[in-house]
Amino acid sequence: MRRMTLIALASALLHLPAIAAPDAQAILAASDAVRNPGYAFGLTTTLIEYRSGKQTDTSTLAVYSKEDKSGGQFRSLIRFVTPARDANKLMLKNGNDLWFYDPSNKASIRISPQQRLLGQAANGDIVTVNLAKDYKAALAAEEETQDGERQMRRCYKLALSATSADVTYHHIEMWIDVTNNRPVKARFYTESNRLLKTAYYRKFQNQLGEERPTETVIIDGLDPNWVTVMRFSDYAKRDVPEAWLQRDYLPRFKPE
Repeated sequence: MRRMTLIALASALLHLPAIAAPDAQAILAASDAVRNPGYAFGLTTTLIEYRSGKQTDTSTLAVYSKEDKSGGQFRSLIRFVTPARDANKLMLKNGNDLWFYDPSNKASIRISPQQRLLGQAANGDIVTVNLAKDYKAALAAEEETQDGERQMRRCYKLALSATSADVTYHHIEMWIDVTNNRPVKARFYTESNRLLKTAYYRKFQNQLGEERPTETVIIDGLDPNWVTVMRFSDYAKRDVPEAWLQRDYLPRFKPE
């Protein structure tokens, strides 16, 4: 009788519906929504570079971003605020094109998103990006990892592969909290699989109706004593005129 019961139980278990694996692309998109509002907004980004614990450089940027409804990716205009030598220089992201404008010579030039802006922060790190639009995600694991506050988090580990050659990073490993889709940590790699840097997303605060990371700590892939901190403040829902997002308009742009 006991043998028949075990056989019946095993048969029932075999016929249970399979539990679907989490949708990696949906997880990545949900994490994007934690980092970025789904409407036009502005914020202030402060970059601080440290070498062996000592501050070596800093820069402040005003960022204006607007989602392109046709493609789902953000277009952004960045105005340099400080230091004084860079004040009112501009950077424009429209699609995957990135332009730099210097009012002193009234010239706009195309630049690479991989080029460093300050410390470990590349040009492509400054603009608002929905990773799910530029990367194909695969679920690599579900595991515990330490976050930027030195707390252990249960995370989905995603492997992100670039879908085009003109994005900032060839591939990324990203850890996303299983309970709330918050980004926890990311590692960024070159095509040759060299680790460029590791980023920790931290200091979550309620900004524009969502708990968002207000600080990203970026650690160099070769030298852990070279650290760049990106701080995000002054979030505001705002109008971002279409004219601001056109290369030809850059010489006429006036901050409000």
